[in-house]
Amino acid sequence: MLLRVRVTLPDRPGTLGQVARTLGVSGADIVQVVVLERLGGRAVDDFTVVWPGAARVEGLLAGLAAIPGVRVDGVWRAIGAPTTTGQDAELLAQVAANPADGLATLVDAVPGLLAADWAVAAVVPLDWASRSGGGPGATVGHASWRAPVPLRLPEVTPLRGRSLTTADGTHHAVAPFGRAGLVLVVAREHSDTLSAAAFHTTEVDRLSQLVRACAVILGDRLDLVGAPPVTVNP
Repeated sequence: MLLRVRVTLPDRPGTLGQVARTLGVSGADIVQVVVLERLGGRAVDDFTVVWPGAARVEGLLAGLAAIPGVRVDGVWRAIGAPTTTGQDAELLAQVAANPADGLATLVDAVPGLLAADWAVAAVVPLDWASRSGGGPGATVGHASWRAPVPLRLPEVTPLRGRSLTTADGTHHAVAPFGRAGLVLVVAREHSDTLSAAAFHTTEVDRLSQLVRACAVILGDRLDLVGAPPVTVNP
């Protein structure tokens, strides 16, 4: 299976090589490395690896933890092939080519681009996150494959992109479309065997850029998303 491994490590010569060797010795075949951050002598890197399905990850985690200065931020299952920014442009081209299904195209594609479990486009009231439980909740315009049923969304406002983690350990990235209270919510779920990393700032920025571009392409079509078949409460 395909795994995403996120590590924080000292930004000095040799450390990245140690991490790569440890991954290889543990049985992982590295297919992509993405540097998410380099700041203050530290780096945050995402490794996408092919992992033997029958193997346990405990040995991998122990090996990485033994490298001085290295911290494992998360190991979780990735969906699809490793992604590049070129795929963002291809997605936007698909949205532009068929705007009638543009929102569904975006929602269905985003989990694969961000190594997430599911995504949903929802319309939320401006004051939803500040309520004490009264009033209507968010309405779902489109949900991707693997979105849980019933669906419970984090308490968000459609004002800015950000990441957050709910009490059950699910990590979310949220990006507003800038109209009609519509937001895109992407989730990585916690499991008993693997623990996903929270969405990094660069991932939230990437999601926000995609959402803003789709908002320009789809325009007034987004104002028609408000009649969904499912209603969820915060």
